[in-house]
Amino acid sequence: MKNTSLRDIVFSALVGALYVVLCYFGNIFGLNFGVIQCRFAEALTVLPFLCPATAWGLFAGCILSNLLSPYGLPDLIFGSLATLLAGLLTARCRSKWLAPLPPVLLNGLIVGALLAWYETGFTAAFPGVFLFNALSVGISELLVCCILGLPLLAVLTKTGIFSKQVVQ
Repeated sequence: MKNTSLRDIVFSALVGALYVVLCYFGNIFGLNFGVIQCRFAEALTVLPFLCPATAWGLFAGCILSNLLSPYGLPDLIFGSLATLLAGLLTARCRSKWLAPLPPVLLNGLIVGALLAWYETGFTAAFPGVFLFNALSVGISELLVCCILGLPLLAVLTKTGIFSKQVVQ
């Protein structure tokens, strides 16, 4: 973020605000938390591919959204850090087709582990519950990032809002 422009900071803030609005909307329907989650806001996690500064907006938005989490402080910390790390890695992707990969893998692993810990603690049941939760969260994330996120990237690429050249 050495050459972060005011425009990038504004985009980052807007993405963070949009993330919060989408999460609060999804929470009305009970879609944001749990083993099977369809957090529409996660479609925005592909945006750091076009504007790396948006990773920080996603992080801030995730923190504010996770204030509603039934999993408490661990989700607030680790769930938000998963989103930040995914955003930073997405910014390094060379192809828009790979942009959903970091959010899918990191949320699947980190949130899956968090849910397994919340459900079983570190008992003998943890590995099986972790595998189930990681797959469930990962598949949910994959669907949102591919069905909503990739078309969002395509539209934003065509508009020319972001200055980064897109590698096919």
